[in-house]
Amino acid sequence: MDIAGKAALVTGGGSGLGAATARRLAKLGAKVAVLDLSQPAAQEVADEIGGLGLSADVADPIALASAFTVARDAHGPVRILVNCAGIGPSAKIVRDGQPMEFAAFEQVIRVNLLGTFNALRLAAAEMSAAEPVESPHGDRERGIVINTASIAAFEGQVGQAAYAASKGGVAALTLPASRELARHGVRVVTIAPGIFGTPMFYTVKEEWRAKIVEGIPFPQREGHPDEYAEMVRFLVENPLANGATYRLDASVRLA
Repeated sequence: MDIAGKAALVTGGGSGLGAATARRLAKLGAKVAVLDLSQPAAQEVADEIGGLGLSADVADPIALASAFTVARDAHGPVRILVNCAGIGPSAKIVRDGQPMEFAAFEQVIRVNLLGTFNALRLAAAEMSAAEPVESPHGDRERGIVINTASIAAFEGQVGQAAYAASKGGVAALTLPASRELARHGVRVVTIAPGIFGTPMFYTVKEEWRAKIVEGIPFPQREGHPDEYAEMVRFLVENPLANGATYRLDASVRLA
């Protein structure tokens, strides 16, 4: 699907992977709605790219539906949804003989998995009701949803039980969602990033970050958010990308 002129919505668009994606889509001619829990962060990116800044909790059905309505009124039905909103606190299941707080696990699942599904369902409803987009091959495509998982979905580390479970859920959601929405001409794919230089990664202690980077085969460095954004571009523009989770990790496998 060509990106120019299409309505796009990026959750978690106020920083990191989401901000880079919003910038890339806008540069390619999309009409971008930047959504973030932080209104100032969303607005700052939106002002930079000439987009629309929105604030909502992705896991709040009413608030997110309202944000989608505002975006639709401004740009038309969403054709490109990129789900980048997420959190990644670490905690052991048992620490000093005490169980992990249930609410801590629940919060990660709520934002990362339920929030992703909440945005997906709203976007899918808009896309399925929209007119198909013309394409050289006559595919009659109506839109694409790109979710963000993590390589932790497949090899989560100690302390990542909640995070890995949430991202594993996102990965597992991909195929059944793509199969269900195929009849509407809506594609669903997921990117599973490895180690990227984002605000979430920089919450890790510097010495630990250095040790993690040492384990990356090639290139032996953190990924740049604009490299994630380039993957988004590829997936939007290639109509055969559907129903799969794509690792973007420089061949790293977490110990």
